[in-house]
Amino acid sequence: MDGLLINSEDLYTLCTNAILHSYGRPSLPWHIKAQLQGRPGPEAGKIFQAWAQLPDPSEVVMEKIKEQQRKRFPSCALLPGVEELLKEVGKGVREGVMEVALATSSHAGNFALKTAHLTQHFEVFSEEQRVLGDDPRIAPGRGKPAPDIYLLALKTINDRRTREGKREVKPEECLVFEDSVPGVEAGRRAGMQVVWCPHEGLLEEMRGKEDLILAGLMGTHEEVEEKNEAIGVMQSGGQGGGRRKGAPGEVGDGWGRLFSTLERFPWAEYGVEV
Repeated sequence: MDGLLINSEDLYTLCTNAILHSYGRPSLPWHIKAQLQGRPGPEAGKIFQAWAQLPDPSEVVMEKIKEQQRKRFPSCALLPGVEELLKEVGKGVREGVMEVALATSSHAGNFALKTAHLTQHFEVFSEEQRVLGDDPRIAPGRGKPAPDIYLLALKTINDRRTREGKREVKPEECLVFEDSVPGVEAGRRAGMQVVWCPHEGLLEEMRGKEDLILAGLMGTHEEVEEKNEAIGVMQSGGQGGGRRKGAPGEVGDGWGRLFSTLERFPWAEYGVEV
């Protein structure tokens, strides 16, 4: 959601820089911001504090940043192409040709601040199929880039479909929309196709690493799955071979694509008529 559907990533930067400047520190550089994007608040806070080395305790600094956020987040606006995209998704849901869920690292309080004035656009995501960053069903430390949030979002869809007597949607039938590097990795590790639509500042910072990012191979996720039993999960679309549960993709496998904007999104290329 953040930086993909709404311009909150730019607002996050404004809030953070305001506090950094109050301590006489320089603005947040993109190589640090890239590590914060998409992550749950507690994990992002640890990364930020390790870099910023501000004299006040972490909880004091984060409260100052949150105060800035409470002022700025109600002004969040949709990014280019998002209004049209959500209308198309809503039509697809009503016609029974699409399923949709929201998976965001924003906790419930921030989600409300950012979207209360955009309700008509976010109503396409039913309450049952919204997974927020503080969802108790996500274990501590298992936010993006771990795949859990996307697998849980899919579960919310399949739980409803099961009640309705419909077949379950498989991970390889899902398309994840992301703007962050950890988010792309989360989607790839969930065994899903991913659309990466990054901020121009992030894209410039990651120049030359696009293929690794699209494959989910930036290594931002600890290899906790190595402890799990290796199982084969077949990918559709001619990928072939077995995938270990939680493994990322491969460079050039076609399951990750880079878009500069969500305007005029090519649904037909994903087999969806709108």
